[in-house]
Amino acid sequence: MTIGFIGLGVMGGPMARHLASKGHRVKAYNRTASRAQEWQAAQDKLGHNTMIAATPGEAASDCDIVISCVGNDDDLAQVLEGSDGALAAMSSGALLIDHTTVSARKARDIAELARQLGIDALDAPVSGGQAGAENGALAIMCGGSGKAFSRAEPIMQAYGKRIVHVGQAGAGQTTKMANQMCIAGVLGGLSEAIRLVQASGIDSGKVLEAISGGAAQSWQMENRWQTMVEGEFDFGFAVDWMRKDLAYALEEADRLGLESPVTKLVDQFYGDIQTLDGGRQDTSSLIRRLPEGNAQ
Repeated sequence: MTIGFIGLGVMGGPMARHLASKGHRVKAYNRTASRAQEWQAAQDKLGHNTMIAATPGEAASDCDIVISCVGNDDDLAQVLEGSDGALAAMSSGALLIDHTTVSARKARDIAELARQLGIDALDAPVSGGQAGAENGALAIMCGGSGKAFSRAEPIMQAYGKRIVHVGQAGAGQTTKMANQMCIAGVLGGLSEAIRLVQASGIDSGKVLEAISGGAAQSWQMENRWQTMVEGEFDFGFAVDWMRKDLAYALEEADRLGLESPVTKLVDQFYGDIQTLDGGRQDTSSLIRRLPEGNAQ
């Protein structure tokens, strides 16, 4: 089928490629034209049936399914709403799948706009980072009607390894907030644990071997311990994006009358990393704000 795809960044570009590799015709739009041209050139080399659209509306026109993957609430409004937006160009009965991490409030607003136009909508943020997108192994958490999910799931299988329908509109975004809160908390503890090991003069590799198979084990420990020890952070999920996601989480928690002291504290710590010009570094750079201490 012909699929409209909006947003060809480090996540969206590989996802759109996976769709094209499954034989779908992909009409893609990206706000930065040079990136779109680079993506198209790569698809031409692979023999994929793809084209670049000049506007979000052009990408969405004559498509039963439109997928978006941009940056934040404002970005999503820019590509979906208005006269040149995707929603205005979509036909009644079409399906919108949004993979952007946005606020639950924005997801619910988009779902209502889509409903008024007779369009099924699914908020479906992803986890797994650029590697997950490249390898077609993303975790996708979905909010929307059962009908929308049933239509979307076979399409998302092109780039998703774990796809879960968690509830109605906005539920996917709330699940992603929980995901980011967990990551932030784990990295806070992991940073302090590594500094303890370093200051004690113990072989960090041996410590990792000893505790990574027990209750302390986590994805962050398995994949980030060694790079944190070595001070390598120029990869992965950027601090700037994590702070954006945590802001959405804190906004939703406040709406629900909840306290989130750990998330608030780690968010402030990430602000310290931004002041150290680490906004584009991986979230594991949280350890940079902690001095190494004196090895014993």
